[in-house]
Amino acid sequence: MVYVYLAEGFEEVEALTAVDIMRRVGIEVQTVSITGNKTVKGTHDISVEADILYEDTDHAKCNMIVLPGGLPGADYLNEHEGLAKHIVCFAKDESKKLAAICAAPQVFGTCGILEGKSATIYPGMEDCLKGGQATDKNVTVDGNIITGMGPALAMEFALKLVEEIKGKEVADEVAAGLLYDRR
Repeated sequence: MVYVYLAEGFEEVEALTAVDIMRRVGIEVQTVSITGNKTVKGTHDISVEADILYEDTDHAKCNMIVLPGGLPGADYLNEHEGLAKHIVCFAKDESKKLAAICAAPQVFGTCGILEGKSATIYPGMEDCLKGGQATDKNVTVDGNIITGMGPALAMEFALKLVEEIKGKEVADEVAAGLLYDRR
């Protein structure tokens, strides 16, 4: 199970691309609202009906947490204490994965899980990767942490999530079907 967290002001293309691509290959994904309401409005005024509320999550059944960026969405994720506790627990368990794109890797910095790790974040936000080493890569994988740079890279980020869960062959196959060149 993968949880994709949504907060008011999330970046729609990052969240929905990840959900779409993972569901195409049969990965069980649920969108999770941290707002207390299932309907969450993105940063570009697109409302999305989340699958579940944060209060109804079961992280024992979850293998990956995905955080889309967007502002102020990433800031709201960064302030959510319950989510922070799950992130810290996941970081300590190599069988669990953590992923964030655009402004959302700041959450990992705030949680203190980037010490000695490489990560990428939206350009100009590198100081938010507290303890981590910023890269200029589109997508960076370091251990069980996957980070992406921004909205234009949502497809590349989503395919990397598939690769981390189901392997490179499956990611390449879905990419080919989408006419996406993974060279």
